[in-house]
Amino acid sequence: MKQHWILTLSCPDRPGIVHAVAGMLAEHGGNITESQQFGDPASGLFFMRVQVESAASHEELSAAVTDIAARFGMTWQLDTVGRRVRTLVMVSKAAHCLVDLLYRERSQNMPIEVVGVVGNHTDLADIAAFYGKPFHHVPVTATTKAEAEARLRELVKELDVELVVLARYMQILSDELCRDLSGRIINIHHSFLPSFKGAQPYRQAHERGVKIIGATSHYVTGDLDEGPIIEQDVERVDHSRDVSDLVAIGEDVERRTLARAVRWHAEHRVLLDGHRTVVFR
Repeated sequence: MKQHWILTLSCPDRPGIVHAVAGMLAEHGGNITESQQFGDPASGLFFMRVQVESAASHEELSAAVTDIAARFGMTWQLDTVGRRVRTLVMVSKAAHCLVDLLYRERSQNMPIEVVGVVGNHTDLADIAAFYGKPFHHVPVTATTKAEAEARLRELVKELDVELVVLARYMQILSDELCRDLSGRIINIHHSFLPSFKGAQPYRQAHERGVKIIGATSHYVTGDLDEGPIIEQDVERVDHSRDVSDLVAIGEDVERRTLARAVRWHAEHRVLLDGHRTVVFR
């Protein structure tokens, strides 16, 4: 029986890459159902995402891709279409992003499997329980941060976690942990970065009299709120809106922005290009 595969790759740009990949897939009985590519003139890198139906096994395709990768200096990944990515969601007290992700997992076929919810407070334990998700209370203080991150590492290992989502988790992670989870930890920042970093961005925005507010979902790095951006969205506002209005509008922007970023990551549509991303929507 044929299996539906996703192949993503990046390498130095040069002629013949698409021909080589398409030819290899054809040799393995592959029928390409979706193909996107991009050559970045700034970085000199080529990016490609291909969905293909083939009766070849994962081992057969992997061996074939390995041969091409050696020729072109590729970084690549091969996965099955629709496989649910094992995901750990981290929260504090705000519920809207957690509720939205759990709803989309259950009702809208978002390709993630939330294997646990971590909270530095217990406010959202009942929501996790409603959706049948284990809740892990990992409190964080200035003196227990190292122990809290050690527990997080244990959970990532024990639960075989592939993706960590900071769904309004209001703690700063250490540089070391950010490096260890590089490319597989996503944050939602309640601001249209690079403006209004840090705490109380909606109050900052109100004080500046902004005409749009937004949210940014990005990969987490050791630099606060400066990781590679995956998705951003905005809503128009005017002078009549107070801070509480901006917060309410912003929460709606945050949840949909994070949901798109998580979905695209889980569907292998996001490829890192240095401090930027290539997103094949």
